[in-house]
Amino acid sequence: MGDFDDLIEANQRFAESFTLSGFDGIARAGVAIVTCMDSRIDPLGMLGLHPGDAKIFRNPGGRVTESGLEALVLGVHLLNVNRVLVIPHTRCAMASSTEEELREKVGASAGRDAHWQFFHVVRDQEEALRQDVAMVRSHPLIPAEVLVGGFMYDVDSGLLRRVV
Repeated sequence: MGDFDDLIEANQRFAESFTLSGFDGIARAGVAIVTCMDSRIDPLGMLGLHPGDAKIFRNPGGRVTESGLEALVLGVHLLNVNRVLVIPHTRCAMASSTEEELREKVGASAGRDAHWQFFHVVRDQEEALRQDVAMVRSHPLIPAEVLVGGFMYDVDSGLLRRVV
């Protein structure tokens, strides 16, 4: 079996019952989610949503970055987004490691120096979440009527807790 054969076979089974053909790509539920890339997070499932309901932007730590803001602006103005949820999570490596620890781990895995790489660790998740929500709410291209909330996702219970 080749490097990706298992995934290509799974895709072929997926395509047999594919139902989003011809869909225009708008967020049917009007939702955008900014969350972490952590594989324990099912952004649609945790909110009772389905494919096509939301725009999802993922990155290490679930932070609102410059590219995340770009995605949100596009989502609001072109893709039916009227609610934004920013959702970091418990037990996140970006919040439980130091920049130096991540550089050491990556360097050891890569077999080369990684001290030049920035990983943007999060020292205080709730404060970072407040800052991220404020950044979205104050963005000049995101109207005030767009609802923006900050939530913490518990990877052990599956529950969301509103922070801001």
